[in-house]
Amino acid sequence: MHPNLYGLDASALIEFESLLLQKDAARAFSAMRTSAKNAGIEIAICSAYRSFDKQLSIWNAKASGKRQLLDLQHQPIDFSSLSSEETIDAILLWSALPGASRHHWGTDIDVYDPSNINRDNLQLVAKEYQAGGPCHDLYLWLQQNAAQFGFYFPFQHGKSGVSPEEWHLSYFPISRGYTSLFSGSDLAKVLDNADFELKLSTLSQLDKLVSHYVKFVAPPPFND
Repeated sequence: MHPNLYGLDASALIEFESLLLQKDAARAFSAMRTSAKNAGIEIAICSAYRSFDKQLSIWNAKASGKRQLLDLQHQPIDFSSLSSEETIDAILLWSALPGASRHHWGTDIDVYDPSNINRDNLQLVAKEYQAGGPCHDLYLWLQQNAAQFGFYFPFQHGKSGVSPEEWHLSYFPISRGYTSLFSGSDLAKVLDNADFELKLSTLSQLDKLVSHYVKFVAPPPFND
């Protein structure tokens, strides 16, 4: 068991501007931010490490209808019309299962352009990163330059189980090993001891969920 893979242990991470990150990822981000600034692009992190308990609270809020579910076009879904399996699928469009988020690792970050949008107004939706959006120039710069610093987009259309996220970067030199080490059987043990909504329906298909939403990610655009 590797507790750090499931959001249960953050002791190996370092504090980075009020966030927690893996130390090499933090160092690489600092270098990337400096390079972006020299090119006239601002970059900031809005989410880094997230604990199991935090992910659990997100899951339970969505699974109980207390927090809005969105479809692939970011439009509201009628919670009352969904079966248990449909609810799980709807949650997983945009939120990870507790213990299965890459944000547990300290290698993955969500980024935005603070010069063009306030953090409080940020929604982390595709239109903010597409042409005309406040983070579009940042997204274009990252597509061209992030790989130089070890970062890439793990969630891409047709290349990952998770929906495309133009704001989510992964520090591949570390996260590649974590992806390989991630164990569905260990996650099952963690979840079996947790109090979360849709538990039985989730555990009954856990192998499939891990294969699709954890192991199936886009390959990096650079050689090892």
